[in-house]
Amino acid sequence: MKFNKLGNSDLLVSQLCLGTMTFGEQNTEKEGHDQINYALTKGVNFIDTAELYSVPARAETYGRTEEIIGSWIKKNRNKREDIILATKAAGPNDAFEYMRGVPNFSPQHLRKALHQSLNRLKTDYVDLYQLHWPERKTNFFGKLGYQHESDETGTDFDTVVDTLAKFISEGKISYFGLSNETPWGTMKFIEAAKKRGVADKLVSIQNPYSLLNRSYEVGMAEISIREKIGLLAYSPLGFGMLTGKYDDATPEDGRLSLFPKMARYSGDLARETAKRYNQLAKDNGLTPAQMALAFINSRPFLTSNIIGATTMDQLKENLSSVNISLSDEILTSIEEIHKSAPNPAP
Repeated sequence: MKFNKLGNSDLLVSQLCLGTMTFGEQNTEKEGHDQINYALTKGVNFIDTAELYSVPARAETYGRTEEIIGSWIKKNRNKREDIILATKAAGPNDAFEYMRGVPNFSPQHLRKALHQSLNRLKTDYVDLYQLHWPERKTNFFGKLGYQHESDETGTDFDTVVDTLAKFISEGKISYFGLSNETPWGTMKFIEAAKKRGVADKLVSIQNPYSLLNRSYEVGMAEISIREKIGLLAYSPLGFGMLTGKYDDATPEDGRLSLFPKMARYSGDLARETAKRYNQLAKDNGLTPAQMALAFINSRPFLTSNIIGATTMDQLKENLSSVNISLSDEILTSIEEIHKSAPNPAP
Protein backbone atom coordinates (compact mmCIF):
# COMPACT_ATOMS: atom_id res chain seq x y z
CA MET A 1 0.00 0.00 0.00
CA LYS A 2 1.11 3.56 -0.68
CA PHE A 3 0.43 6.44 1.69
CA ASN A 4 -0.05 10.20 1.37
CA LYS A 5 -0.12 13.00 3.90
CA LEU A 6 -3.60 14.18 4.82
CA GLY A 7 -3.27 17.88 4.08
CA ASN A 8 -0.80 19.63 6.36
CA SER A 9 -1.37 17.10 9.11
CA ASP A 10 1.04 14.45 10.34
CA LEU A 11 -1.41 11.71 9.37
CA LEU A 12 -0.50 9.34 6.56
CA VAL A 13 -3.56 7.85 4.88
CA SER A 14 -3.59 4.90 2.52
CA GLN A 15 -3.84 5.86 -1.14
CA LEU A 16 -6.93 3.66 -1.31
CA CYS A 17 -9.71 4.45 1.15
CA LEU A 18 -12.46 1.97 1.97
CA GLY A 19 -15.82 3.48 1.02
CA THR A 20 -18.74 2.04 2.96
CA MET A 21 -22.00 3.44 1.62
CA THR A 22 -23.21 -0.05 0.63
CA PHE A 23 -23.01 -1.31 4.22
CA GLY A 24 -26.56 -1.84 5.46
CA GLU A 25 -28.17 -1.83 2.01
CA GLN A 26 -26.29 -3.98 -0.49
CA ASN A 27 -23.97 -5.43 2.15
CA THR A 28 -24.88 -7.06 5.46
CA GLU A 29 -23.17 -6.26 8.75
CA LYS A 30 -20.99 -9.38 8.43
CA GLU A 31 -20.01 -8.51 4.88
CA GLY A 32 -19.11 -5.00 6.00
CA HIS A 33 -16.94 -6.36 8.81
CA ASP A 34 -15.28 -8.79 6.41
CA GLN A 35 -14.47 -5.95 4.01
CA ILE A 36 -12.93 -3.86 6.79
CA ASN A 37 -10.84 -6.78 8.04
CA TYR A 38 -9.60 -7.69 4.57
CA ALA A 39 -8.80 -4.09 3.63
CA LEU A 40 -6.72 -3.71 6.80
CA THR A 41 -4.68 -6.78 5.90
CA LYS A 42 -3.81 -5.09 2.60
CA GLY A 43 -2.58 -1.91 4.27
CA VAL A 44 -5.71 0.25 4.08
CA ASN A 45 -5.95 2.47 7.16
CA PHE A 46 -8.55 4.97 5.92
CA ILE A 47 -12.32 4.36 6.18
CA ASP A 48 -14.93 6.82 4.92
CA THR A 49 -18.61 6.97 5.83
CA ALA A 50 -21.42 9.50 6.46
CA GLU A 51 -24.48 9.97 8.63
CA LEU A 52 -26.54 9.80 5.40
CA TYR A 53 -25.51 6.23 4.54
CA SER A 54 -26.67 3.58 3.53
CA VAL A 55 -27.25 4.67 -0.06
CA PRO A 56 -29.74 5.33 -1.54
CA ALA A 57 -30.69 7.54 1.37
CA ARG A 58 -33.94 6.72 3.13
CA ALA A 59 -35.26 7.03 6.66
CA GLU A 60 -35.22 3.27 7.25
CA THR A 61 -31.44 3.00 6.74
CA TYR A 62 -30.36 6.43 7.99
CA GLY A 63 -27.13 5.98 9.98
CA ARG A 64 -27.01 2.23 9.38
CA THR A 65 -23.55 2.29 7.81
CA GLU A 66 -22.10 4.10 10.81
CA GLU A 67 -23.76 1.54 13.07
CA ILE A 68 -22.09 -1.31 11.20
CA ILE A 69 -18.68 0.36 11.45
CA GLY A 70 -19.44 1.04 15.12
CA SER A 71 -20.17 -2.61 15.82
CA TRP A 72 -16.82 -3.48 14.21
CA ILE A 73 -15.04 -0.90 16.40
CA LYS A 74 -16.76 -2.29 19.49
CA LYS A 75 -15.44 -5.76 18.64
CA ASN A 76 -11.96 -4.43 17.80
CA ARG A 77 -11.20 -1.77 20.42
CA ASN A 78 -7.48 -2.48 20.13
CA LYS A 79 -7.59 -1.50 16.44
CA ARG A 80 -9.30 1.90 16.74
CA GLU A 81 -5.93 3.69 16.71
CA ASP A 82 -4.94 1.76 13.60
CA ILE A 83 -7.63 3.35 11.44
CA ILE A 84 -8.24 6.89 10.27
CA LEU A 85 -12.00 7.29 10.39
CA ALA A 86 -13.87 9.89 8.35
CA THR A 87 -17.57 10.73 8.39
CA LYS A 88 -19.79 13.55 7.15
CA ALA A 89 -22.63 15.83 8.23
CA ALA A 90 -25.41 16.17 5.66
CA GLY A 91 -26.22 19.56 4.21
CA PRO A 92 -29.69 21.01 3.54
CA ASN A 93 -32.18 18.97 1.55
CA ASP A 94 -35.93 19.14 2.08
CA ALA A 95 -36.22 15.42 1.34
CA PHE A 96 -34.17 14.65 4.45
CA GLU A 97 -36.58 15.93 7.08
CA TYR A 98 -35.88 12.76 9.05
CA MET A 99 -32.27 13.93 9.47
CA ARG A 100 -32.40 16.44 12.27
CA GLY A 101 -35.56 17.99 10.82
CA VAL A 102 -33.95 19.08 7.50
CA PRO A 103 -30.21 19.33 8.17
CA ASN A 104 -28.11 22.48 8.06
CA PHE A 105 -24.70 23.63 9.30
CA SER A 106 -25.80 25.74 12.25
CA PRO A 107 -23.83 25.12 15.47
CA GLN A 108 -26.80 23.27 16.96
CA HIS A 109 -27.26 21.01 13.94
CA LEU A 110 -23.58 20.22 13.51
CA ARG A 111 -23.21 19.38 17.20
CA LYS A 112 -26.23 17.08 17.11
CA ALA A 113 -25.02 15.42 13.90
CA LEU A 114 -21.55 14.83 15.32
CA HIS A 115 -22.80 13.43 18.63
CA GLN A 116 -25.18 11.07 16.82
CA SER A 117 -22.36 9.89 14.54
CA LEU A 118 -20.02 9.31 17.49
CA ASN A 119 -22.71 7.29 19.22
CA ARG A 120 -23.36 5.13 16.17
CA LEU A 121 -19.64 4.69 15.48
CA LYS A 122 -18.95 3.68 19.10
CA THR A 123 -15.98 6.02 19.34
CA ASP A 124 -15.06 9.20 21.21
CA TYR A 125 -13.69 11.01 18.17
CA VAL A 126 -13.46 10.96 14.39
CA ASP A 127 -10.22 11.76 12.63
CA LEU A 128 -11.85 13.65 9.76
CA TYR A 129 -15.24 15.38 9.88
CA GLN A 130 -16.60 16.55 6.53
CA LEU A 131 -19.41 18.80 5.31
CA HIS A 132 -21.22 16.53 2.88
CA TRP A 133 -22.39 19.20 0.42
CA PRO A 134 -22.70 23.00 0.38
CA GLU A 135 -25.26 24.78 2.51
CA ARG A 136 -25.94 27.26 -0.29
CA LYS A 137 -27.41 26.90 -3.76
CA THR A 138 -24.60 26.21 -6.19
CA ASN A 139 -23.58 23.67 -8.80
CA PHE A 140 -22.79 20.24 -7.39
CA PHE A 141 -24.01 16.63 -7.80
CA GLY A 142 -23.60 16.85 -11.56
CA LYS A 143 -25.08 20.31 -12.07
CA LEU A 144 -23.06 22.49 -14.41
CA GLY A 145 -23.48 26.18 -15.16
CA TYR A 146 -23.73 28.28 -12.02
CA GLN A 147 -26.92 30.36 -11.79
CA HIS A 148 -26.85 32.97 -9.06
CA GLU A 149 -29.93 33.80 -6.98
CA SER A 150 -29.55 37.29 -5.54
CA ASP A 151 -31.82 36.67 -2.54
CA GLU A 152 -29.97 33.49 -1.51
CA THR A 153 -28.21 33.97 1.82
CA GLY A 154 -25.37 31.52 1.32
CA THR A 155 -23.11 29.99 3.93
CA ASP A 156 -21.90 31.63 7.15
CA PHE A 157 -18.36 30.35 6.66
CA ASP A 158 -17.02 31.99 9.84
CA THR A 159 -19.63 30.41 12.09
CA VAL A 160 -19.23 26.97 10.52
CA VAL A 161 -15.46 27.06 10.97
CA ASP A 162 -15.90 28.35 14.54
CA THR A 163 -18.09 25.35 15.30
CA LEU A 164 -15.64 22.89 13.78
CA ALA A 165 -12.76 24.53 15.65
CA LYS A 166 -14.66 23.99 18.91
CA PHE A 167 -15.07 20.30 18.08
CA ILE A 168 -11.30 20.11 17.60
CA SER A 169 -10.58 21.82 20.91
CA GLU A 170 -13.00 19.42 22.61
CA GLY A 171 -11.17 16.43 21.14
CA LYS A 172 -14.24 15.21 19.23
CA ILE A 173 -12.65 15.62 15.80
CA SER A 174 -9.03 15.92 14.73
CA TYR A 175 -9.41 17.57 11.30
CA PHE A 176 -12.18 18.75 9.00
CA GLY A 177 -12.82 18.59 5.29
CA LEU A 178 -15.27 19.56 2.56
CA SER A 179 -17.25 17.57 0.04
CA ASN A 180 -18.97 18.40 -3.24
CA GLU A 181 -17.55 21.91 -2.95
CA THR A 182 -16.73 24.48 -5.62
CA PRO A 183 -13.51 26.51 -5.98
CA TRP A 184 -15.17 29.62 -4.52
CA GLY A 185 -16.60 27.77 -1.55
CA THR A 186 -13.29 26.06 -0.87
CA MET A 187 -11.37 29.33 -0.88
CA LYS A 188 -13.93 30.93 1.45
CA PHE A 189 -13.48 28.09 3.92
CA ILE A 190 -9.70 28.42 3.63
CA GLU A 191 -9.99 32.16 4.32
CA ALA A 192 -12.17 31.57 7.39
CA ALA A 193 -9.85 28.84 8.68
CA LYS A 194 -6.79 31.07 8.30
CA LYS A 195 -8.48 33.89 10.23
CA ARG A 196 -9.13 31.49 13.09
CA GLY A 197 -5.69 29.91 13.10
CA VAL A 198 -6.94 26.47 12.06
CA ALA A 199 -5.89 26.45 8.41
CA ASP A 200 -3.79 23.34 9.06
CA LYS A 201 -6.93 21.54 10.23
CA LEU A 202 -8.72 21.90 6.87
CA VAL A 203 -7.13 18.96 5.10
CA SER A 204 -9.28 17.51 2.33
CA ILE A 205 -12.08 17.79 -0.15
CA GLN A 206 -14.19 14.82 -1.25
CA ASN A 207 -15.49 15.38 -4.76
CA PRO A 208 -16.32 13.10 -7.67
CA TYR A 209 -13.44 12.18 -9.96
CA SER A 210 -13.20 9.47 -12.58
CA LEU A 211 -12.43 8.92 -16.24
CA LEU A 212 -16.04 9.94 -16.90
CA ASN A 213 -15.84 13.09 -14.80
CA ARG A 214 -12.55 15.00 -14.69
CA SER A 215 -14.16 18.38 -13.98
CA TYR A 216 -12.12 18.57 -10.75
CA GLU A 217 -9.09 19.35 -12.89
CA VAL A 218 -10.55 22.65 -14.10
CA GLY A 219 -10.49 24.73 -10.91
CA MET A 220 -10.07 22.48 -7.92
CA ALA A 221 -6.82 20.68 -8.76
CA GLU A 222 -4.73 23.84 -8.41
CA ILE A 223 -6.32 24.59 -5.04
CA SER A 224 -5.60 21.06 -3.84
CA ILE A 225 -1.91 21.34 -4.73
CA ARG A 226 -1.24 24.94 -3.71
CA GLU A 227 -3.29 24.88 -0.49
CA LYS A 228 -2.44 21.26 0.41
CA ILE A 229 -6.07 20.21 0.58
CA GLY A 230 -5.96 16.95 -1.31
CA LEU A 231 -8.74 15.24 -3.19
CA LEU A 232 -10.56 12.27 -1.72
CA ALA A 233 -11.96 10.96 -5.00
CA TYR A 234 -15.42 9.41 -4.83
CA SER A 235 -17.26 7.37 -7.49
CA PRO A 236 -13.93 6.54 -9.18
CA LEU A 237 -15.64 3.75 -11.15
CA GLY A 238 -18.70 5.79 -12.14
CA PHE A 239 -21.21 3.56 -10.29
CA GLY A 240 -19.71 0.54 -12.02
CA MET A 241 -19.72 1.90 -15.57
CA LEU A 242 -15.91 1.71 -15.61
CA THR A 243 -15.82 -1.95 -14.57
CA GLY A 244 -17.14 -3.28 -17.87
CA LYS A 245 -20.15 -5.03 -16.34
CA TYR A 246 -22.59 -2.63 -18.00
CA ASP A 247 -20.98 -2.69 -21.45
CA ASP A 248 -23.42 -5.15 -23.00
CA ALA A 249 -26.23 -5.46 -20.47
CA THR A 250 -27.52 -4.24 -17.12
CA PRO A 251 -27.14 -7.04 -14.57
CA GLU A 252 -30.17 -7.58 -12.36
CA ASP A 253 -28.06 -7.37 -9.20
CA GLY A 254 -26.20 -4.25 -10.32
CA ARG A 255 -26.74 -0.90 -8.66
CA LEU A 256 -28.31 0.58 -11.78
CA SER A 257 -30.96 -2.15 -11.79
CA LEU A 258 -31.59 -2.04 -8.06
CA PHE A 259 -31.67 1.76 -7.88
CA PRO A 260 -32.58 3.18 -11.33
CA LYS A 261 -32.75 6.75 -10.02
CA MET A 262 -28.98 6.65 -9.47
CA ALA A 263 -28.38 7.44 -13.13
CA ARG A 264 -25.65 10.08 -12.90
CA TYR A 265 -23.11 7.98 -14.82
CA SER A 266 -25.35 5.96 -17.13
CA GLY A 267 -26.40 8.37 -19.87
CA ASP A 268 -25.90 7.33 -23.48
CA LEU A 269 -22.67 9.31 -23.97
CA ALA A 270 -21.28 8.11 -20.65
CA ARG A 271 -22.04 4.48 -21.56
CA GLU A 272 -20.38 4.76 -24.95
CA THR A 273 -17.35 6.55 -23.53
CA ALA A 274 -17.04 4.01 -20.72
CA LYS A 275 -16.98 1.21 -23.30
CA ARG A 276 -14.01 2.88 -25.02
CA TYR A 277 -12.08 3.15 -21.76
CA ASN A 278 -12.98 -0.41 -20.81
CA GLN A 279 -11.79 -1.76 -24.16
CA LEU A 280 -8.54 0.18 -23.83
CA ALA A 281 -7.90 -1.53 -20.51
CA LYS A 282 -8.60 -4.98 -21.92
CA ASP A 283 -6.36 -4.32 -24.92
CA ASN A 284 -3.53 -3.67 -22.49
CA GLY A 285 -4.01 -6.68 -20.24
CA LEU A 286 -5.79 -4.82 -17.43
CA THR A 287 -9.29 -5.05 -16.08
CA PRO A 288 -11.34 -1.89 -16.68
CA ALA A 289 -11.52 -1.23 -12.92
CA GLN A 290 -7.77 -1.57 -12.48
CA MET A 291 -7.04 0.94 -15.23
CA ALA A 292 -9.68 3.42 -14.09
CA LEU A 293 -8.42 3.35 -10.50
CA ALA A 294 -4.73 3.37 -11.47
CA PHE A 295 -5.33 6.54 -13.48
CA ILE A 296 -6.79 8.30 -10.44
CA ASN A 297 -4.00 6.99 -8.21
CA SER A 298 -1.47 8.71 -10.47
CA ARG A 299 -2.91 12.23 -10.14
CA PRO A 300 -0.68 14.71 -8.24
CA PHE A 301 -3.64 16.36 -6.48
CA LEU A 302 -4.95 13.07 -5.05
CA THR A 303 -4.74 12.22 -1.37
CA SER A 304 -6.88 9.06 -1.41
CA ASN A 305 -9.06 7.16 -3.84
CA ILE A 306 -12.32 5.95 -2.26
CA ILE A 307 -13.10 2.43 -3.44
CA GLY A 308 -16.36 0.66 -2.68
CA ALA A 309 -17.40 -2.91 -3.40
CA THR A 310 -20.35 -5.20 -2.88
CA THR A 311 -18.36 -8.44 -3.20
CA MET A 312 -15.00 -9.53 -1.86
CA ASP A 313 -13.78 -10.25 -5.40
CA GLN A 314 -14.54 -6.66 -6.38
CA LEU A 315 -12.69 -5.37 -3.33
CA LYS A 316 -9.63 -7.49 -4.14
CA GLU A 317 -9.61 -6.27 -7.74
CA ASN A 318 -9.93 -2.65 -6.64
CA LEU A 319 -7.14 -2.96 -4.08
CA SER A 320 -4.80 -4.43 -6.69
CA SER A 321 -4.84 -1.11 -8.58
CA VAL A 322 -2.42 0.43 -6.08
CA ASN A 323 0.40 -1.63 -7.60
CA ILE A 324 -0.34 -0.71 -11.22
CA SER A 325 1.52 2.03 -13.09
CA LEU A 326 0.05 3.04 -16.43
CA SER A 327 2.41 3.31 -19.38
CA ASP A 328 2.84 6.52 -21.34
CA GLU A 329 1.07 4.83 -24.24
CA ILE A 330 -2.01 4.05 -22.13
CA LEU A 331 -2.05 7.55 -20.65
CA THR A 332 -1.85 9.04 -24.15
CA SER A 333 -4.77 6.88 -25.28
CA ILE A 334 -6.78 7.94 -22.23
CA GLU A 335 -6.20 11.57 -23.14
CA GLU A 336 -7.33 10.96 -26.70
CA ILE A 337 -10.62 9.50 -25.49
CA HIS A 338 -11.02 12.32 -22.97
CA LYS A 339 -10.52 15.00 -25.64
CA SER A 340 -13.14 13.42 -27.88
CA ALA A 341 -15.68 13.06 -25.06
CA PRO A 342 -14.72 15.27 -22.11
CA ASN A 343 -16.61 14.74 -18.85
CA PRO A 344 -19.65 12.86 -20.20
CA ALA A 345 -20.94 12.31 -16.66
CA PRO A 346 -20.15 15.39 -14.55
